[in-house]
Amino acid sequence: MKKDPFVDVIMPNYNKGEFLEESINSVIAQEYKNWNLFIIDNLSEDNSKKILNSFKDKYNNINIFYLSKNKGVAFSRNLGIRLSKSEYISFLDSDDYWSPNKLRDQINFMEKSGNVFSYTDYTPFFLKNNKKIYKKDIIIPDTLSYNKFINDTCIATSSMMIKRSFIGIIKFPKVNSEDYAFKCKILKKGCIAIKIKNNSTFYRITKNSLSSNKFRNIYWSWYINKKYNKLSFLNRIKSVLLISISSLKRYGFKYSAY
Repeated sequence: MKKDPFVDVIMPNYNKGEFLEESINSVIAQEYKNWNLFIIDNLSEDNSKKILNSFKDKYNNINIFYLSKNKGVAFSRNLGIRLSKSEYISFLDSDDYWSPNKLRDQINFMEKSGNVFSYTDYTPFFLKNNKKIYKKDIIIPDTLSYNKFINDTCIATSSMMIKRSFIGIIKFPKVNSEDYAFKCKILKKGCIAIKIKNNSTFYRITKNSLSSNKFRNIYWSWYINKKYNKLSFLNRIKSVLLISISSLKRYGFKYSAY
């Protein structure tokens, strides 16, 4: 009988001490217990190190790496992938969090279906007067191929799970919207990403979120579709138009509390 597989959770961090404990605790609270957490701290200047050290000695499956300089989120995620030895990889940003069923539901689905890439819908939220304000759930298509995804940058990184062997040597490039480029590379290998029905991901909207700035999102989509996806000029125009339309439908013109 096959043993329940392990999943490695990769969490980059830079100056997210205000939210970090909630994110880590959401991993610890998972109903599925076969996980390892890799936290890569990019020389944070806030209280992140104090918070991380409080977890370090309590849990032998929480691995913390302190970088000597800030090398960015792409480097951190790539380091986590290199360190990973488990069958599956998930990503969780250090200001997002999961509900307790997240890993269990995704592992069960992927083990039964044999799918190599899954994701969930997600719930955006922000803080206002120290109170969480939840927006309506962001509903993602049930399946996404490469050709569909380049026209709709809709999968939240904190919602996805990928089979480690399928990632291979693919890396996050060192650009803004590096997660969009990474997902394009994965899907370009020929897989179909499939949504599991239970929404278990909570995505924090901040002033710096690409989701809250449509113009930055459009610019970096154009850049990635030119440099990495090698789309023709006309296909880049098509992609930007479709991304803009789907983004406005989901988020509105300005998607934040600010």
